[in-house]
Amino acid sequence: MKNLKTTIVALVAGISTVFAQLPDPGFTVDDKTAIVITDPQNDFLSPDGAAWGVVGESVKANNTVANIEALFKVAKAKNITVFISPHYYYKHDHNWVFEGTLEVLMHKITMFDREGALTSEGFEGSGADWLDDYKKYIDRDNVIVANPHKLYGPESNDLALQLRKHGFNKVILAGMSANLCTESHMRELIENGFEVAVVKDATAAAILPGLNGYEAALVNFRMLASHVFTTEEIIKELRK
Repeated sequence: MKNLKTTIVALVAGISTVFAQLPDPGFTVDDKTAIVITDPQNDFLSPDGAAWGVVGESVKANNTVANIEALFKVAKAKNITVFISPHYYYKHDHNWVFEGTLEVLMHKITMFDREGALTSEGFEGSGADWLDDYKKYIDRDNVIVANPHKLYGPESNDLALQLRKHGFNKVILAGMSANLCTESHMRELIENGFEVAVVKDATAAAILPGLNGYEAALVNFRMLASHVFTTEEIIKELRK
């Protein structure tokens, strides 16, 4: 038993050493680089939002609201294209015959609900609406709003199409929620041949007893993305 414990300790130490020495490919900002922000919406980022009770702690700890705004601000100043991938549910989405765990929850708490695809009735100020702080940046020529994604990744919207049609092959990724939509966008964009960097403090996630979505996402950001920036670091790069 003692030898087994010694072996396990040595194995864990060895794995930790390997991860500490993971390569960092790096990420260079150029004219083929766009910013992608997932779900900059009230239900995630406003204290009145449907998910605030579980994400609020992480949002505040990361200063997420201000950090996302900093990305919008530098994009406006430098005329960098920003793509927004929003999350909307219409009435027909509530008739799905099967759902995963968080799909059930989001539908139950009416998260991201809109009246319909052909109307903006009830949208202003709703949980699906943009955070007020961001509206002055979103209503600009350098911002493109993709169709809504329905689960977590961009497979169900036109984000990848819009990026390619506009000539971008690199993405700086931020937004909500870290281990769900943000991570799923990272994975799908990488699989589609985009070079992706993540801004780790311009996102946040739910924290529940025994479940820390933000910590889970950080592990996968580090393992999968070309580079993981802080907001301060990427703003310096974008200003060059």
